Amino acid sequence: MGWLEGHLNEEFVITTTLEQAINWARESSLWPMTFGLACCAIEMMATGASRYDMDRFGAGAFRATPRQADLMIVAGTVNFKMASRVRRLYNQMPDPKFVIAMGACTCGGGPYYKYGYNVVKGVDLVVPVDVYVPGCPPRPEALLEGLMRVQDKVRAMRDLSPGQPVELPIPARTGYVQLPDELWDPDPVKAKEKQQRFAVENKEKAKPAKA
Repeated sequence: MGWLEGHLNEEFVITTTLEQAINWARESSLWPMTFGLACCAIEMMATGASRYDMDRFGAGAFRATPRQADLMIVAGTVNFKMASRVRRLYNQMPDPKFVIAMGACTCGGGPYYKYGYNVVKGVDLVVPVDVYVPGCPPRPEALLEGLMRVQDKVRAMRDLSPGQPVELPIPARTGYVQLPDELWDPDPVKAKEKQQRFAVENKEKAKPAKA
């Protein structure tokens, strides 16, 4: 019988609670936002295509406006210039809303962590993330796994149960970018000199070789 045990009476009527019915409807009709930043967005498009068929999870209706979406899939590198736009889109989404961080760049900066001064070292510094999908880029199967983990969180929501907290804690982290030794120094003046020297050396290395 499984989950039907205790919910199926003699008249073959399934009984449940209003909370479970609402959660079932929510998890079966997630509406992602049409939102891609870099190469991971190609994998997200492939996930929504016919081969992997994201619509069988009830999440194939990508919306072009945040006001009609409840799932943000941040797919790609988040630059500091784009961070404020990502936060604005998140704020415009109605509650309850969920965020999937897709790809190594989105989860923690990826290959740009060390020298990418313009890259946010994790989108969780901008918006609260519910599920992380690592990879560079992650395959469509990985994104589908992340989608199912979001469905698990929706299924476990207890908004109508008595005794629940009014406001749930928002996951967040704060911190500074860890610079490599050739760019960092406790003395800010020496650190600036190191950074300028490093920039000059890189510029010299980038010059084309003479024939």
